[in-house]
Amino acid sequence: MPPETSAATPGPASVRSVLDRVVAVLSAAGVPDPDVDAELLVGHVLGVSRGRVQALAVMGERLEDAEAERVRELQERRAAREPLQHITGRAAFRSLELNVGPGVFVPRPETEVVAQFAIDALRSVAAPEPVAVDLGTGSGAIALAMATEVPHARVFAVENSPEAFVWTRRNVDESGVANLRPVFIDLADALPDLDGSVDVVISNPPYVPDAAIPRDPEVRLFDPAAALYGGPDGLDVVRTISRVAQRLLRPGGTLVLEHGELQGADIRALLTADGWRAAATHRDLTTRDRATTALR
Repeated sequence: MPPETSAATPGPASVRSVLDRVVAVLSAAGVPDPDVDAELLVGHVLGVSRGRVQALAVMGERLEDAEAERVRELQERRAAREPLQHITGRAAFRSLELNVGPGVFVPRPETEVVAQFAIDALRSVAAPEPVAVDLGTGSGAIALAMATEVPHARVFAVENSPEAFVWTRRNVDESGVANLRPVFIDLADALPDLDGSVDVVISNPPYVPDAAIPRDPEVRLFDPAAALYGGPDGLDVVRTISRVAQRLLRPGGTLVLEHGELQGADIRALLTADGWRAAATHRDLTTRDRATTALR
């Protein structure tokens, strides 16, 4: 009789095969850039960079069974369109790595360009300690970028959502920057002691009209509504920020606003009617209108 045989026990999965599986699952779910997300998920589980994951795949390295199973769990969450940043708990912004999660808006790459306008304006101030205010700071991304990239400035990060301010405080504390002060207060009442002395005010306010439905499930299902919707025309919070920034800024100070790609003309008209000078709309790297600046 022939000897008894048994099916071979499969060995640990290779990094390459795991990446291929994750890409297939995410692609089927309609996730943008599934290759990137697959490498970041595997890197998160292994505690290594995306570049290191790519190297491990080329070298034919294998994952432990527990690691492969953990990747499988995370891929299902991402396939359900939970934001990658919620899964990893981290979001990149310019040179920063920020803590993010439920209750706070995940910073987007396009906001990095908007932040540059404020950073440039702050650097151009001929004062030993220019002052900047980020109204509605959320994770603290813009405020931290200003504080770290213009280290001689004083920066105030204002937030009115208790859920978001938890993340503001956590990121500021983790950064260790000494020139940034987080402030929890209603935006309309922010920082009266600074009236007339601020050089730059920036805000990425909620600007989606109430009746609009964001296309991306990651936004629609997971970003907090308070960070998205800005009234019937999307500009209710912009109107508040216009008034607050007029109070805070010195003559000649700069206002920077992020907004939707179709809102530039309306925001320029709003600011001009409020008495702002030189309102101008600027495009992001995708050539969409993304920011409007004005002078006090």
